[in-house]
Amino acid sequence: MTHSIIAGATGLVGNSILSQLAARGDRPIALARRQIDDLPANAKMLEIDFKQFLLNGELPYCHHLYLCLGTTIKTAGSREAFRIVDFEYSFAVAKKAIEVGATGLSLVSSVGANANSKSFYLRTKGQLEEAIKSLGFLSVNIYRPGLLIGHRQEKRMGEQTGQILSKFVDPLLFGRLSQYRSINANLLAGTMIDYAARGEGVNYFYSRDFNIE
Repeated sequence: MTHSIIAGATGLVGNSILSQLAARGDRPIALARRQIDDLPANAKMLEIDFKQFLLNGELPYCHHLYLCLGTTIKTAGSREAFRIVDFEYSFAVAKKAIEVGATGLSLVSSVGANANSKSFYLRTKGQLEEAIKSLGFLSVNIYRPGLLIGHRQEKRMGEQTGQILSKFVDPLLFGRLSQYRSINANLLAGTMIDYAARGEGVNYFYSRDFNIE
C-alpha cells in the first residue's frame, strides 16, 4: 500500500487520482481548501488554509505527492493571485512533502510550459517545474497535457468551448503538434498513478505519450 497525498484533490485531475487510488485499495490523503462531498471511504481529508500553510504548515508522511493545484488568471482575478496558487502554494506543498520523506512527485503542468516563455501563464508553469526539480526528489514526473477533457464543478467557458472544438481539431494534430491534443482527465490521472513508481530522475510526459483516443 502506498502513502500518497493529492494536492488539489477537488480539481478535475486531482479528484480522479483520489478516486482511482482509493479504488485500487490505497488510503490516499486529499489535500484541499474545502470539503470533498464524495470522499472515498478509505481516503482521508486534510482541509487546509494555504495562506497559513505557507507560514507554518505541516504534512503527514507520504511516499508520493500528486501536485494538481491550479487555477486560471481569470478565476484568480489577477496575475499576482494566479501565481500565488500555481507557484507559491504548489512549491510550498512540494517542499513540505520532501521534508516528511516523500521520494516521488507527479506534477500536472501544461503543454508549452517554459520558464522563459513570454506568456505569463506558461512562464509560471515552467518556473514551478524548475523549482520543483531543484528540491531533490528521487523521481519527478512532469505532465504537460493539452486541453483537459472532463466535467468540472467550476465552470470555465473557454474550456467548455475548447472541449467541443477539440473533437474536430485533435485529428488534425500530427507529429510535433500531437502534444497539443486534448486528453481525458481520467486517462491522465490513471497514467500518473501507473507511472508513479517507475524509475528515477526527471521525466516529461505529453498527451501524445499516452492519449489512446
